[in-house]
Amino acid sequence: MLIKRLQLGLIHVAVAMTLVPINSTLNRVMIYDLNISKTIFTLLAVFPYLFSPIQVAIGSFSDRHPIFGFRRTPYILAGLLLCVLGLVISPQVAVLMDQNFGLGLIAGIFAFGAWGMGYNLSAVSYLSLASELSGEKGRGKTVATMFFMMVIGLIATGVSLSRMVPTYTPELLTGAFNTVAVSALILGLLGLIRLEPRSGIFASNAASDTYTIKEMSSAILENPVARIFFLYLLLLLAAILGQDVLLEPFGAEAFGMTLEATSRIVSISGVFTLIAFIVAAILEGRAPKKTIAQTGNLGALFGFLLIIASGLMRNLNIFYIGIMLLGFGTGISTVANLSLMFDLTVPGKVGLYIGAWGFSNGMSRLTGLLLAGIVADAATKITGRAMSGYLVVFGIEALMLIIAAFMLYRIDVNVFRKQVQEPSFVEKIALTAES
Repeated sequence: MLIKRLQLGLIHVAVAMTLVPINSTLNRVMIYDLNISKTIFTLLAVFPYLFSPIQVAIGSFSDRHPIFGFRRTPYILAGLLLCVLGLVISPQVAVLMDQNFGLGLIAGIFAFGAWGMGYNLSAVSYLSLASELSGEKGRGKTVATMFFMMVIGLIATGVSLSRMVPTYTPELLTGAFNTVAVSALILGLLGLIRLEPRSGIFASNAASDTYTIKEMSSAILENPVARIFFLYLLLLLAAILGQDVLLEPFGAEAFGMTLEATSRIVSISGVFTLIAFIVAAILEGRAPKKTIAQTGNLGALFGFLLIIASGLMRNLNIFYIGIMLLGFGTGISTVANLSLMFDLTVPGKVGLYIGAWGFSNGMSRLTGLLLAGIVADAATKITGRAMSGYLVVFGIEALMLIIAAFMLYRIDVNVFRKQVQEPSFVEKIALTAES
């Protein structure tokens, strides 16, 4: 099973690394070097998360429609190819927007749309395959292996990009993105080789639970703990993930950092996320999950506060400490909240609640990105200072983390399970499914 876990990890790395050039290099080039609106970039960047609801349909469709006896592999491959295609096209978006905005916008919609469809198609398929191959007892180890490998991949990709694109030129940007795209494709193909057992060319008898958005909404709204956890995830992840597209241009604006230096930010953050994964693994079973999660949440909060302070004081050292703390807090929070998320399910309804928490994840990314773009541009326009836009967004994200920290205390797994198992609750969900 170790080989299978490593292969699943390679696929996870391959898909994740196609996003790094977009979120750590292209964002900096378009927003800072080419002075393209943050709102425009973030509107393009939300494409993948606008498509996230289709993951439910893709998972159900692949269950029932195997291709040549494989229920996951063809869909993973198709998704990976779309991610690679989107990555290859994306540097042309910056080049074209600088010369012909309309043509560049069309290219951007195509590039980000291809990446978004590819991400949703591949992610639901390889996560489903990981669950099927691992079994209930082995899922924890498989998820840990996949995330550990992913962070290493993100670090390596960030370092490579900083060396391949020390300063912006269209040629260097295109060459670097193509190199990452080819590397991702090779890793993904290596991960797919003999990974999934063939079940027969016309096999289509796999059992699958399918749920509608209406049914998921009812399961959340009818359970007070589920409502709180949904909003908690939304606020927490919107704050932590929304800064992705702003840190690099902020570093350039506040400290005059080169493209080579800002491309390393994802690697620095990734190293401390990796350390956090190890710390979280050591703490597992030795401290309550909510305590570990809160430690991560507060670590990320203090990271944001230091980043804000660094901008006000124009102190690069404080900025780097904030990045380290943000990466560490994010890592601790990710592991602990993922574990808490699996606890907030019940037998027979695992797919329903995992789907609901996944939907919250998609909504949080969309919210965070729109906040990063629209609010930053609005604050810049009102104050006339580019720095104000970044600091206002970071301040709002810090406030969101404070609210999430208070909400965590109201999440009780035992109360959740007790309410879910009440006959009146089960009846309400059943009626929703039938309506």
